[in-house]
Amino acid sequence: MADILMPKATAVWLIDNTTLTFEQVADFCGLHHLEVKGIADGDVAENMRGVDPISGGELTREEIQKAEADPNYRMQVAASKIAHIPQPKRKGARYTPVARRGDKPDAIAWFIRNHPEVSDPQISKLIGTTKSTITNVRDKTHWNSANIKPVDPVTLGLCSQIELDEVITKASSRRRKMDAERAAETEGPGLAPAEAVEEPETQPVSGDDQELSAEDVFSAFKD
Repeated sequence: MADILMPKATAVWLIDNTTLTFEQVADFCGLHHLEVKGIADGDVAENMRGVDPISGGELTREEIQKAEADPNYRMQVAASKIAHIPQPKRKGARYTPVARRGDKPDAIAWFIRNHPEVSDPQISKLIGTTKSTITNVRDKTHWNSANIKPVDPVTLGLCSQIELDEVITKASSRRRKMDAERAAETEGPGLAPAEAVEEPETQPVSGDDQELSAEDVFSAFKD
């Protein structure tokens, strides 16, 4: 079953201008073959003007010729030429509908909490906000700070998941650097290796500091 813009009008044109079977026309237009027979008999779509699928880019003349030569052949819809035209990259700030503009601070708060590695210019370009708004949300000086809750921009409809993943991937190297610096601050300086610790020098025991025996102590009390 093909996806035709105006199936009955297309069927009218194919019946009037080709020798295709009812089954071939029905299969291409997504109709029942009895409905196509009714169109041919004038019982269905009476006085309907046919639409040329060739000029509409839905069918090629070569495809019709193949089908006319083989009643078992089923025609295929022509590939759209518009889909292959490269779309120009968007320049400037993203336009956001008025109803969604109040959600931008929530998206900014989500970036600040979950992806601090994403820079302010990246956030600004992705969701179409200003640097001053980002600063106000980060410093909690935004006029609506009490009601701001972190929500990801995809859920808010401010960007697509592909666009969000692309921005986060580009900032991943900055995230690794930030994590390494945070780990160094948490752990502090490491312990020196055991071989680097100097052994305290052992001082020789002088004669005066030698341990006295009990006989030496009591000899002083003898006459």
